[in-house]
Amino acid sequence: MYSVFAVDDEPIVLEGIRSKIDWEGSGFTFAGEATDGEIALSMIHEIKPDILITDIKMPFMDGLQLAEAIKRTQPWIKIIILSGHDEFDYAKKAISIGIEDYLLKPFTPEELLTSLNKTAAQIDKERKQMSVISRLREELKTSEALIKKEFLNNLVHGSEEMSTVIQKSSELGINLISRYYKVLISRIESRSGNTETQQEACSLLNSYSAAINEAVSFFHHSNLLVCIFKGSTQTELDDNTFRAAETINHIATKNEDCMVLTAMGKTVEHLSQLKVSYEDAKKILEASSTSKENRIISSDDLTDSEGRGASADALLNLNEGDPLVDKLKYAAKSDIQSIIEESMELIKKNPDQFSVFASYLLVDLIFAVSKLVEKLGGNIKELNPEILQRKFIDDAVSDEARFRKTLEQVLVFALEFRDSKFTGKYADVILKAKHFIEENYADPNTTLTTVAEAVCLSPNHFSTIFSQECKTTFIEYLTNVRMENAKRLMRETDMKGYDIAYECGFSDPHYFSYIFKKNTGLSPREYKLSVEK
Repeated sequence: MYSVFAVDDEPIVLEGIRSKIDWEGSGFTFAGEATDGEIALSMIHEIKPDILITDIKMPFMDGLQLAEAIKRTQPWIKIIILSGHDEFDYAKKAISIGIEDYLLKPFTPEELLTSLNKTAAQIDKERKQMSVISRLREELKTSEALIKKEFLNNLVHGSEEMSTVIQKSSELGINLISRYYKVLISRIESRSGNTETQQEACSLLNSYSAAINEAVSFFHHSNLLVCIFKGSTQTELDDNTFRAAETINHIATKNEDCMVLTAMGKTVEHLSQLKVSYEDAKKILEASSTSKENRIISSDDLTDSEGRGASADALLNLNEGDPLVDKLKYAAKSDIQSIIEESMELIKKNPDQFSVFASYLLVDLIFAVSKLVEKLGGNIKELNPEILQRKFIDDAVSDEARFRKTLEQVLVFALEFRDSKFTGKYADVILKAKHFIEENYADPNTTLTTVAEAVCLSPNHFSTIFSQECKTTFIEYLTNVRMENAKRLMRETDMKGYDIAYECGFSDPHYFSYIFKKNTGLSPREYKLSVEK
């Protein structure tokens, strides 16, 4: 299936595109629509469709401006331009941007479907080309690529002579002059341990890496993508890095067997400090070695509930030489079971001495948790005195089931305490964002961008935070709020369906009906009849 997003300032054109094509039967899904380029850009950032159909003439941001912006940030999206203007200049400009097709209005559903099929065939062709592992290998064989990789690798490891860095980078065609820098490392892995799947994802990323905004990148080992970002302001740097992190995640996980953990080091002001940012990101990756979910973790985001960085530094510098302590620094709750299983390996090798080895493991865990809590400003004797009692350990090792439950209990306590130190400001951000949505969902112009502005974050940063904290995307959450309010109005009022559509933030009643049925399985009329019975 290929997802398709449509943009046109004429609702009748959007309705025709949406309703005149048998999407599912044709191998496509209709992912969404917008009536102007600015709103579309915000939605496309979240939805990440395979194909964009856009009118060329629209208010605020026209189709060509939208196409240029999309090609910069999401280069894999294929674009079909619609126009009622049979003018060569438009076609020439569209071709220079890199669009896939150009349809003149009026067009038939058959013509549009032909264009979609041709575009889908191009997507298939590119995916096959990019999945060929030899593409990555051949590029790495070229002397220039190897020289660049060696230079960048030395730079992030602090072994490049700083007095000649600018000269060398210039000779290699790399512009490194900037005000701020940050290093990002993405680890790409196969959930099933399939090395071919992992290499295909890395090959695909390698093909798109040149399009990542304001960054130079290289693969360290076979599955670590290292990117050096630069920005004239911290906001610009932040925006570029989070956008790239989401792009990397999206591209690599096109195959569901692949997962990506992306770590961002702290922001630094000099090239000579790149090693600091790189080491930060590396520490996060190493401490999250058991993670089995897609995550984006930023060192700059590890601030306490009052916005200070002291706790972040404490966490990053917590290096007691204990692997368990390292795991606790960045593990997610979903990692708890894998940590338990890893701890149980020692017991499985010594089944006749269960209580001895179980006691040893539990004491070791409690020691690690105490260290973590202490480093983050807490006192284990005040927060959880029970786990320090000998009886707690003796009871826990009475049998395996109870031992596992106790390990889980201690781990949950540790991660919740850690998270309370670092997600306080995000709790405020999410609360503020949800309040803003509740107050403004009826406004069709409420988008990812407007809500991000309300909480004083870049759209890319906010998108990442929202999806990771709320376990749903911003678009999905906003749509759900609108749907729930629409259902409420159907239950409690006699308003017509088109009035409810406008009341809930939809500028087109037909699109409202489409989304309503997609989300509830019933048309607005069918739903209203069902609640009246």
